[in-house]
Amino acid sequence: MDHCGPSVPVTADLTVRLRPVAEPDLAMLRRFCTEPGLLGLDWAGFRDAEAPARRFAVDGYLGEDDGRLIVEVEQERAAAGLVSYTSGRYAGRASYWEIGIVLLPPWRGRGIGWRAQALLCDYLFQHTPAQRVQAGTHPENVAEQRALEKAGFQLEGVVRASEFRAGQWRDGYLYSRLRDDPSPWDAGATS
Repeated sequence: MDHCGPSVPVTADLTVRLRPVAEPDLAMLRRFCTEPGLLGLDWAGFRDAEAPARRFAVDGYLGEDDGRLIVEVEQERAAAGLVSYTSGRYAGRASYWEIGIVLLPPWRGRGIGWRAQALLCDYLFQHTPAQRVQAGTHPENVAEQRALEKAGFQLEGVVRASEFRAGQWRDGYLYSRLRDDPSPWDAGATS
């Protein structure tokens, strides 16, 4: 599989697509384990820098219940970051996907993130029976809140004390996009 679904233009000279993790991407994944500033608010301490290579050897990050895809800027063949997905269940029955994204600093604020998240939702809805895709973010991460809204997500509410960060329990915001929700491509989102 070369890429996952269509490419999406950001500007006339910049297009975003998703693709499976390749061996050269492991260097970027190692950086996410060892460079605190790279993840911003999501930094949870140092992690095993060799864990990405071990996981890649198992299934190339394309597991049945979770995975990672590289966000690529096509013209430059540059890995801008990654999107992740993890399966979940409510009441032991209906399944959903929880997604996340991390972009390298040079690619942030350029409209790449919302497009990558919308592409990931489209991919999951096309290839799995899930009715729901959800994403959480920090109340202070206004840029991610806007990106999720542009990607077709709706704010569901506050999840109280959902994460331990910077020495204390903090609330989070929960967003979701349902299979039947309007596509952001139909809604005319462009920036």
